[in-house]
Amino acid sequence: MEATPATPATPVNIARRRLLLSGPILLLVLTPLAAATGFAMFPARALPFAAPTTPGNRQAGQPPDLDRLIDALQKKYSRMTAIGADFAQIYVGPDGKTLREAGHVILRRPRKARWDYTHPERKVFISDGKNIFFYVYGDREATRTPIKESVDPQVPFLFLLGQGNLRRDFSRIEIDRAHEVVVAGDVMLKLVPKRAPEDFKQLLAEVNPTSAEVRRLVIFQRNGATMDFYLSNVVNDLKTPDSQFAFNPPPGVTVRRADQ
Repeated sequence: MEATPATPATPVNIARRRLLLSGPILLLVLTPLAAATGFAMFPARALPFAAPTTPGNRQAGQPPDLDRLIDALQKKYSRMTAIGADFAQIYVGPDGKTLREAGHVILRRPRKARWDYTHPERKVFISDGKNIFFYVYGDREATRTPIKESVDPQVPFLFLLGQGNLRRDFSRIEIDRAHEVVVAGDVMLKLVPKRAPEDFKQLLAEVNPTSAEVRRLVIFQRNGATMDFYLSNVVNDLKTPDSQFAFNPPPGVTVRRADQ
């Protein structure tokens, strides 16, 4: 098989990579919740990769009891410790341009994550609980950022790590009928945090009202961009060694602070 040439480290490509890195960083705050909750997401291979606002299936005709659904989510997601899954990620920029990426993710509380991107560019995002490492295969440098400098540690989504509470940490949780769901009969919830990373505005979660399983996660950023995530082949409470969350740079690759 012919090797894929490395992406040139031009200013444009570097800026693009930093922009897309915000997705895993936000999900490090949001989905180690996923890691801690175990999303049973809709299989990525069956999705049309439509933008989040594209009309799709209708939601449940009779709205579920919101209080009961919140209680079910809190109970279900506070018990999970780790998750492994294939993921499909759709990024829609403020200018409407779309980028589709895919790979495999392992998440584990507290704040440990490994995102191995395989398409269209091979790269890795790792959090060891203290630092975030980002590396694009073929580059000569990797970057390191302390978690405390990249996200607000008091973000309300800590409930997903078993350290928070939905009603306490979100200023508003409501059923959102403005956006269509992927699976007919599901319910779309809109969650607005009291405190969040600077770029993060609100979150949509598509939920099965019977099982309280979250199938899809859509992040809205303040600049108008959206990140739509789907997980498939999910393994809950995955047993993973600490070595999965250690970044070992390839020979000849140096690690520098991202702000240098």
